[in-house]
Amino acid sequence: MIAIIKYNAGNIKSVENALLRLGYSCIITDDAAEILSAEKVIFPGVGEASTAMNYLKDRGLDTLIKSLTQPVLGICLGLQLMCNYSDEGDTQCLGIFDTTVKKFPPKGIVPHMGWNNLYNTKGELFTNFEVTDTVYFVHSYYSEICANTIAECNYILPFSAAIQNNNFYATQFHPEKSASVGEMILKNFLQIENPDFLTK
Repeated sequence: MIAIIKYNAGNIKSVENALLRLGYSCIITDDAAEILSAEKVIFPGVGEASTAMNYLKDRGLDTLIKSLTQPVLGICLGLQLMCNYSDEGDTQCLGIFDTTVKKFPPKGIVPHMGWNNLYNTKGELFTNFEVTDTVYFVHSYYSEICANTIAECNYILPFSAAIQNNNFYATQFHPEKSASVGEMILKNFLQIENPDFLTK
C-alpha cells in the first residue's frame, strides 16, 4: 500500500489519480500507524510553508516523517518542507535536506510555471530519463543546490529540481502533471526496493 500524507495542502487528489492510473492502490491519511506501515510514502503539496508546517507539528507528523525508513517522495511544497528553512513565512522546516528555500528574485515572471528541462540528473529516480524530456513546474520558491541534489533546473537561476538523502526523495516539479515522463519518474520511485524497511 502507498500512503499519501494528508496535511491540509492541495494537489493530493491528482497524485492519487496518477497512482491509480499506474495500477497502484493508495490511501490518503494523516494516521501515524497507516503511514508507518506503508510500503512507500508520498508527501505532496501545494500551499504555504508556515501553515503547512504548523499542521504537521499539531499532529506530530513532523517527527513522524523524519523517522520513516521506507522510500518517501516529496513533491513541490513537500520538497521545500523537507529542507532546513524556507523564506516563505520565515519557516523552520524538517531538516531532511541540508539546504534553504528562497523566493525567486524579481528578474523574470514568478511563479515559474510550465514545462522545463532538467540537467545533471542522476540516481534511480531518473532511470530512462532523456536529456530532451521536460517536466511541469509551478512554484515561486526554490531550493538551493546542495550536496544531495540529483537534478537541476534553470529558471532565473539554477536550483534543485530533485533531491535525495538516503530513503528520502523529492521533486520540485510535479511528476503527476508531467505526462508520460512524470509517470515514468513516479514508477521509478514506486519500484525502488527497500530491503531495510521493517513493517511496524
